[in-house]
Amino acid sequence: MVTATYKHYSGQLETYFDRTARDAWVQLTSEAPVSKIRATVRAGRERMRSTLLDWLPVDLSGRRVLDAGCGTGAAAIELAKRGAKVIAVDVSASLIEIARERTPVGLQIDWRRGDMLDFALGSFDHILAMDSLIHYPTDDIVAAIADLGERATRSMLFTVAPRTPALTLMHNVGKLFPRSDRAPAIQPVPVKSLHRQIAESRALNGWHRGREETVSGGFYTSHALELVWQ
Repeated sequence: MVTATYKHYSGQLETYFDRTARDAWVQLTSEAPVSKIRATVRAGRERMRSTLLDWLPVDLSGRRVLDAGCGTGAAAIELAKRGAKVIAVDVSASLIEIARERTPVGLQIDWRRGDMLDFALGSFDHILAMDSLIHYPTDDIVAAIADLGERATRSMLFTVAPRTPALTLMHNVGKLFPRSDRAPAIQPVPVKSLHRQIAESRALNGWHRGREETVSGGFYTSHALELVWQ
């Protein structure tokens, strides 16, 4: 069930990407020159995207896949190249616009601006949510995964920001900047506690933990989890 805090953080993300960060994300998610700090984020995101895509079949023909929080569309494009029928959704109209512009000619992807938890999106074989839950606390992550799990039939792949000393320090330092200069804060979560809450969630009965992997380098740290239906 969508919570008030989920709506609050989702609204912050929409405002940030549509009003503040569009140009920065055009640059970050392209081959344009970036600072050394952003280069580590770009490299980390590329490694994470490759990891998640490796956990999905090479041939996705006939399967429906949701890219939940698709950003500028790199993962959705790769999924479509594998033959998947892809619905790619993001809260940011600006990022969806960029994704549409980058879609190769002849590739069919259903780009949508909206909430990734909208049940009107339909049901899917696989759901991928890369770095789209890292701004939410543990309770909201579990609730979101439970909502998505009602519409997935094979697997769900998602990432969280793992609570590490370095990531917690960066999170606390970020609070010192003026609000107008801040990106929406990443919420470091204790992975063991996340595991426990997922296992205890009645709404996730039938879903079991699969593979896990942490990608960390420079200013990027993210932990990937796979849930599979059995």
